[in-house]
Amino acid sequence: MPNPLVQECIARIRQRCPQVPDLGIVLGSGFAEVSSQVDVAADWSYGDLPGFAKASVPGHAGRLLLGRLAGVAVAVFAGRAHYYEGHGFDLITHPVRVLSELGARSLLLTNAAGGIRSGLKPGDLVVIQDHLNWMGTNPLRGGALPEGFVDLTEVYDAGLRQMLHAAAATLGCVLPEGVYAAVSGPSYETPAEIRALARLGADLVGMSTVPEAIVARQCGLKVAALSCVTNLAAGLGGRISHTEVLAHGRRLGPLAASLLNAFCQQYSRTVLSGQP
Repeated sequence: MPNPLVQECIARIRQRCPQVPDLGIVLGSGFAEVSSQVDVAADWSYGDLPGFAKASVPGHAGRLLLGRLAGVAVAVFAGRAHYYEGHGFDLITHPVRVLSELGARSLLLTNAAGGIRSGLKPGDLVVIQDHLNWMGTNPLRGGALPEGFVDLTEVYDAGLRQMLHAAAATLGCVLPEGVYAAVSGPSYETPAEIRALARLGADLVGMSTVPEAIVARQCGLKVAALSCVTNLAAGLGGRISHTEVLAHGRRLGPLAASLLNAFCQQYSRTVLSGQP
């Protein structure tokens, strides 16, 4: 059954901009600078879009931009709502459902994360290859069945991941891959929790991304995700603060923006032109 809030949001967007985005990009902490590279056709504050939560976390602008990035028609979500803010998963994943209804095929999610795996350090960008959902619930819970039984064997598309690696190569850098563990927050994890997550196979830990990825797969979108390591996880370094997260994010801003621009160039050459 069509979601009335999604349909209302689509109607409001279409009133100002008929562009159909091919790629959606969610900008987490550390990726805000990407917005400045978009050739914007129209933009909205989240507060003006039905079903969107106003941004309240520092580093999240709370705007939807429709336009082009490196020639690709994009919908850029500058900031996201978080579970730790008290929002339900329906609200958190609402932008993904809107993106799908707008006609997009792919979604690139970005976030700030704590590094767990030995060798990861603040300033690294990591391609997410898989995830652990430690948030305590699932965004599809309570929805219609069998539509809620979504295969998550390959959440993060191999082709899109390869485009991220190819984009990094054009910038002269190599991106490691890792498993991202999503927790509810807002408190940072304890050292014991980090040791447990490491034993379960987690390389990174954060408080977002997984609900959006699950709903995107339900909607049939191809998904890629990229983490910016902004701190070492608890017990692996010093004390952790959001100020530190934002500081490392700002330092990574230019590289993150260049990488996403290069990714869109790869996307244009491979997905849009059909070239191998």
